[in-house]
Amino acid sequence: MVQLRMIPLCLLPAFVLGGCAASEQAIYQDTQVSSYGPPPGRAAAGPYVLGPGDKVRLKIYGDAEVNGDYEVNSAGFVSIPLVGQVRAAGLSTAQLENALKARMHGKVANDPKVNVEIATYASFYVHGEVKKAGVYPFQPGITVADAVATAGGLTYRANEGKVFLRRAGSHETVIVPLEGAVRVYPGDNLRVAERYF
Repeated sequence: MVQLRMIPLCLLPAFVLGGCAASEQAIYQDTQVSSYGPPPGRAAAGPYVLGPGDKVRLKIYGDAEVNGDYEVNSAGFVSIPLVGQVRAAGLSTAQLENALKARMHGKVANDPKVNVEIATYASFYVHGEVKKAGVYPFQPGITVADAVATAGGLTYRANEGKVFLRRAGSHETVIVPLEGAVRVYPGDNLRVAERYF
């Protein structure tokens, strides 16, 4: 006959909390191994790569009609008068300049002089246990902690140990530490978890 040992009720919370901590630690360790790096092409090294939601400022010398700000749409294209749809996602501003020159040559001008610069970056999103959830403008170099601070900081119910992060264009959500050097990129979605105890 198996002998059952009774666990004193006063020790039960320690066992339960210990089990929760162990499983949460395992989740966190798994995400340390899995990549929570930048979306493809939006790494910190090298020139910035355009993506949906970014706005570019286009200047064509000698053709003020086409000059202006154009947003990269959800399919990754900019629509420009006299030129049409041009793929911008995945390109740097210099590469987009070259693509536009090639499309304009002989149509708009024989030797088009084109300048492309970033007007505004796509926004990022912060929700969950923050004081002012919402959509915020991206600035290069911003970290997860900076993003949370931009959203007014944590509520009293916030779990200070983890933030759920989903990169733009990804279906995978990973857990990242609040403090540290994890960068935020345009289009990222951050959710601050709620603590349960």
